[in-house]
Amino acid sequence: MAYCLYLQPIYSTRAHVFQIDPNTKKNWLPTSKHAVTVSYFYDSTRNVYRIISLDGTKAIINSTISPNMTFTKTSQKFGQWADSRANTVYGLGFSTEHHLSKFAEKFAEYKEAARLAKEKSQEKMEMATSPSQESPGGELSSPLTPVTPPMENINGTDEICDTTPNSDSRPEPSQNALAFAHSPAMTKHWEAELEALKGNNAKLTAALLESTANVKQWKQQLAAYQEEAERLHKRVTELECQSNQTPVIKSQKTELNQTIEELENTLRDKEEEMEKLKEELETMNDLMEQKDTLTQKLEETELRSRVLEEQLAGAEQRLEENQEEQENFRKSLRTLLELLDGKIFELTELRDTLARLIEEAS
Repeated sequence: MAYCLYLQPIYSTRAHVFQIDPNTKKNWLPTSKHAVTVSYFYDSTRNVYRIISLDGTKAIINSTISPNMTFTKTSQKFGQWADSRANTVYGLGFSTEHHLSKFAEKFAEYKEAARLAKEKSQEKMEMATSPSQESPGGELSSPLTPVTPPMENINGTDEICDTTPNSDSRPEPSQNALAFAHSPAMTKHWEAELEALKGNNAKLTAALLESTANVKQWKQQLAAYQEEAERLHKRVTELECQSNQTPVIKSQKTELNQTIEELENTLRDKEEEMEKLKEELETMNDLMEQKDTLTQKLEETELRSRVLEEQLAGAEQRLEENQEEQENFRKSLRTLLELLDGKIFELTELRDTLARLIEEAS
């Protein structure tokens, strides 16, 4: 937002800015050629906290902090967070670990402040949208007054604002209202699950790389052991073919047999380790599939949330239009009452004049 540029930052630092590749969702794309200033701002008009960074006159970060956001340290000098409203993931590369830790602390602080501000705003909206008191007995409502249909509460809860006069019961909340109430919690749940899977994925990927390197080394050792075993078998065969066996040859045969047994045991151990690695690879593939499924569910939840927000905005607009129509109707009634007061006053004067004329005539 342009007006945020005229606010004073409450905290600033310098970092290299990145965004996730929208096509692959894996690679980082640099949005600044060098380190730029990244600042926290407090928007008092909307009661929200923002992260803003400019590269010259171009805004490369304009992210509103919400209570369900999470800033994750992926290395000693790099951190990231996802902005569902901007439909992207921002990454920051700092010069030192201290700067990263300080930025993360501020993020957590302003995230908590945003949560408290949202709760206070919801409480104010609940008070403002609570049903009005019934009119006192004997007061007649106008037959021309439009009846506003029940609307969803602006704070996103399951309560329904009943604007029909003298209503004794409340309608049941619609399925859209329930989905809208639960979508932030579901989104936060899926984001937490996704972050946990990302961490497990990183650990399993590192373990897979290490295991792959170990498998290659073990395969080389296995091939060497097999060659050695074949050579020893040939040697044993040659010794057995010799007609004149001496105690020295028998001793060598025994040693060779022991060596062969040791190599076979080592070979079996390596094969068992390879089987375990295969099981770990299968487990990692299952986790990757779960991650993809959760990512898809998160995207569907965000899409439903945006649709419900649009429906809520349309309902608010219709409510404002109905209120404006009611205000115009009240103005028309007041004008009509003023005209009636004037006519009644004129009739009263005419009556008094006729009465005086009758008295004078008599």
